[in-house]
Amino acid sequence: MKKESKKKNFPIGVKLAIIIGFIVLVSLSSVTFLNSYFVSQDVRITAEENNLTINTRSASTVQNEISSVRSNVLQLLDLINVASSGKTSALAKQAEAFFFERNQDIAEIILLTKSSGRNSLITHTRIKNTRFYTSNEIDLTTSDSFITQNNKNILRSCVGETIAINASPFFNHEMMGLLLPYRENGLEQSCIILFSLENISDILGTGSTNSTFMINDSDDLLYHSESERILTGQSMKTHALVTQMRENNQNNEESRQIIFESTNEEGKKEKFIGAYQKIAIADICVLTTVPLDTILEGVRTTRKNNLYLMGIVFFISVVFILTFSRFAISRPLRRLTASAEEIQKGNFNTPLIGMLNTKRADEIGVLNQSTKDEQEFLNIFARFTNQGVAKAIARKEIDFNPHLKDVSIFFSDIRGFTAISDGFKNRFGEDSPRQIIGFLNDYMGRMVNCVTISGGVIDKFEGDAIMAVWGILRDDDLSYEQLPDSDSKKAELCAKHEKHVKEDAVNAIRGTIAMRYALMEYNKAAEAFTKEHENEEKAPYKPHIRIGCGINTGRATCGMMGSEANNGKMEYTAIGDSVNFASRTESSNKPCGTDILITQDTYDLLKKEYIRCEENNFQLPSETEKYEIVVEMIPVEFEVKGKGAQHFYGVVNMPRFDIEAFFKSADESFSLDSDCARCVGPTGPKTLNEVRNLLGIPIPEFETVNLNEEENKIQVKK
Repeated sequence: MKKESKKKNFPIGVKLAIIIGFIVLVSLSSVTFLNSYFVSQDVRITAEENNLTINTRSASTVQNEISSVRSNVLQLLDLINVASSGKTSALAKQAEAFFFERNQDIAEIILLTKSSGRNSLITHTRIKNTRFYTSNEIDLTTSDSFITQNNKNILRSCVGETIAINASPFFNHEMMGLLLPYRENGLEQSCIILFSLENISDILGTGSTNSTFMINDSDDLLYHSESERILTGQSMKTHALVTQMRENNQNNEESRQIIFESTNEEGKKEKFIGAYQKIAIADICVLTTVPLDTILEGVRTTRKNNLYLMGIVFFISVVFILTFSRFAISRPLRRLTASAEEIQKGNFNTPLIGMLNTKRADEIGVLNQSTKDEQEFLNIFARFTNQGVAKAIARKEIDFNPHLKDVSIFFSDIRGFTAISDGFKNRFGEDSPRQIIGFLNDYMGRMVNCVTISGGVIDKFEGDAIMAVWGILRDDDLSYEQLPDSDSKKAELCAKHEKHVKEDAVNAIRGTIAMRYALMEYNKAAEAFTKEHENEEKAPYKPHIRIGCGINTGRATCGMMGSEANNGKMEYTAIGDSVNFASRTESSNKPCGTDILITQDTYDLLKKEYIRCEENNFQLPSETEKYEIVVEMIPVEFEVKGKGAQHFYGVVNMPRFDIEAFFKSADESFSLDSDCARCVGPTGPKTLNEVRNLLGIPIPEFETVNLNEEENKIQVKK
């Protein structure tokens, strides 16, 4: 059972830090929020005053500008009317030229007369500023469309109304049409003044904070800083400020400032300060808005900075109090406690131990040094035993009593190791042990990595041989086998157990196929190493090697075995016929011409879900398809003691095995060697003969196969 950590009470330092920290937090937060509230009120009042001032000034200036345009045009018409020779006189022409020289923003002046008894119009006078039309690339006949489309408004103007109309959509230029009632010789006329809004744009361009726009009596937009709105003839009838303004008009309010709510471009509700004022011409209204969020942004920024400052002060206060309260004992003991807890979790290399001060000349210094010594011992113990087992022991996850478990056992062996060892002795003499161990450590380090990543446990090393087990650390409970077959719980527990056993077998094969890649990578590196040192005296080298791997799945006795005496050696291992059979399987690779063999038991366990065969109609379930295993039956039937006639199966490939992802799961810096990747995965072999050709294994003649008979466990069936 896993030991639970002891519950700790709050130390006095933490309590003190919480109390004083709470007082500091409440005090600073109260000051911050009160300050923010009063400042935001002041800023809001200032913004309202500023918005109203901008609106009043803008309305007054716009009125002056439009009045000036109207006055100048009427003076021109009066001058032309009094000219001795009429509109065609030289004086009249000169007056027109002089007028447009001084009023370049006026495009055209048109006098239209209402026909008596009919709602039709007759053009009386038409004065064009051709320079304006030409410089702005506007067709000279554009005003005709304007007149046609605004016939009703012109008739209204003839009977006494002054009307402002957005002319921008007609001219594709920011323009306004001012329709003035005009009396000449008793005729009901309308004077149409078409002029550019450039001067008004300069007046109303109030910047990015306050936005000013202008509408007519029909709520059509006459001017806006976003020219696209004017050019498309946008109506502001549904604008929140315009709606409230029209409601207030019932009370004859010509100007006012209000707070209103509107939906912004992102579809969110936003509050605005809005001011409006009507001018004395054509019922034009100038409106100015500013978003409350914008004007209060500075207040929010200040409040946020104050909160940051409050957090910093609070943090410094807590740190100071905690540092003061635990200066001598509390902090070192906490580190020591945390280190001990990490060791109990199996994290032997926790960086916390490196933080322990062993130079202290007191009891804490002695404890710190003892903890570091314990870390050293545990790391050595893990290397001599197995890191997974050592961590499980530290976590108290291992039941030291022996148990039967269904596991997958792996053995591997280097082919021709005796000859390789003799080669080292002949070349290096007394230095050969160091050279052999260096080469073996390089090779075994790569193999162990494959076992660890795939979830296996290294059981032992025997010379050049490796024994590993998958599932040995799993907490298997086989008591369900004693339940009667009629008990539904038995089938459920059996299925769960079988799933775990299959996962272990698949992981064993994954790890072993990964060894094939790792071996090719080793051989490539060994060749480069040997070539690099070939010109040196007693040139160091690493041999090119081949290995055989055998996997068997079965029931084994697992537990701590060895001498229980004080000086005895104990190890956590697996024993039994299934282990011996795995060893025999490994030794059969040479006569079978394979590098990886699995037993009939492992094959039968996996065939329906992981291996395409007749039993599953060569179709795999979708959830296990990515773990597909390709095998070939060895065409020799073996007589196995206690099991009868069986076959071995040579592992060809796992075609969907992502070898790069496999190694990167343990080392992000891993770089795939595409040449070595030919041995596994999508680019890997498809038949055993391809495996043999890839690894340089001769194709055996099975008629002459002679297995090791001295063990008397496996014999070729005659």
